[in-house]
Amino acid sequence: MTIAILGTMVVLLLIGFPMMVPLIIGAIVGFVGIFDSLGQMPTLVQQVVAGIQPASLIAVPMFILAADIMTRGQSAGRLIDLVMAFLGHIKGGLAISTAGACTMFGAVSGSTQATVVAVGGPLRPRLLKAGYSDKFTLALIINASDIAFLIPPSIGMIIYGVVSGTSISELFIAGLGPGLLILLLFSVYAYIYAVRHNVPTEPPATWRERGRAVRRALWPLGFPVIIIGGIYGGIFSPTEAAAACVLYALFLEMIVFREMTPKQLYATAKSTGLITAVVFILVGAGAAFSYIISFAQIPQAVLGGIGIDGMGPYGVLFTISIAFFIGCMFVDPIVVILILVPIFAPVVQATGLDPVLVGTIITLQVAIGSATPPFGCDIFTAIAVFKRPYAEVVKGTPPFILILLTVSVLLIFFPQIALFLRDLAFR
Repeated sequence: MTIAILGTMVVLLLIGFPMMVPLIIGAIVGFVGIFDSLGQMPTLVQQVVAGIQPASLIAVPMFILAADIMTRGQSAGRLIDLVMAFLGHIKGGLAISTAGACTMFGAVSGSTQATVVAVGGPLRPRLLKAGYSDKFTLALIINASDIAFLIPPSIGMIIYGVVSGTSISELFIAGLGPGLLILLLFSVYAYIYAVRHNVPTEPPATWRERGRAVRRALWPLGFPVIIIGGIYGGIFSPTEAAAACVLYALFLEMIVFREMTPKQLYATAKSTGLITAVVFILVGAGAAFSYIISFAQIPQAVLGGIGIDGMGPYGVLFTISIAFFIGCMFVDPIVVILILVPIFAPVVQATGLDPVLVGTIITLQVAIGSATPPFGCDIFTAIAVFKRPYAEVVKGTPPFILILLTVSVLLIFFPQIALFLRDLAFR
């Protein structure tokens, strides 16, 4: 059964079908193999529908729409200018500012690909002009955008929370520690790179210019206040915070900044609708696929084959990390979460691991895989946005991937990096 399902999916992928098709066909093959009939197909359809029913999933299109509105308007640019005003003049400051801008934009978008577009578009030319090599610049933008997967709101954490039944609010706050640690280590590397390659510094901004940057960014800084302050202040649920973000983005770009017209809003909503449709088809197909593999007891067979049942907590966490890292090197992160989380759920529960810690580690691995060759999705986003060849885009990634993997190991051995703020807020 396992060979039939996986073989069918691999063949369809090699032929060139989008990932949703192999998921659905794989589920159907497994269903027919189990029930030896198509007469029970309504059960499979019910699983697809059940997969997209959780109310928490409403947050996904909301955050995508809010990020799209910001990218097309002035909010993203004002946040970038704020970071540049305070960090642009130090050694490696422009690169550090880029990483900081990715973190800040991640705190209002939750999407790595949106961050590549919003931050990379305006800052890549400035980095090249300042003397940074293109391979360093591209690698920095791609990997710093991964911080958006950890800093709330994280679309990856929302999907994980829905699939695993883990509190999304706790996942959000647990992502802050690892996200800020990655920002710090990227900043250290950017400083070392600038010193070694003698990259000139930019002239410091005057305090008047910094004050102007702060004033211009005050409105966009309301986004993290709404998301983080609203959720942990007990005002909003994560889904309600997402809706409030959309309303706030519309208020800023259409009324305060007067940047977005109704025609542009229609185009933005249409783009969000298309992305959301793809995400929800993947979620529904993933739910049906998870039902089939659980019913066929494939997880038990797979995990038994690698001997995970006899491993301690560290062994389980390392195995999960490796599985998700490798999976996201080849497949869309959402699909990997949908497929692998149900497989590892029994052993996580049996081992007594904190599901919030596991979710944070999985989200980090998903983020790393998204920027790792051969098929990390952020790589192809950068190829499309910056119109550079594949080899050039991936050439500078190894140092950043090494930093991200280091944080992964630290997170396994020092879980309080993620859980300290969670325990402070919820325990």
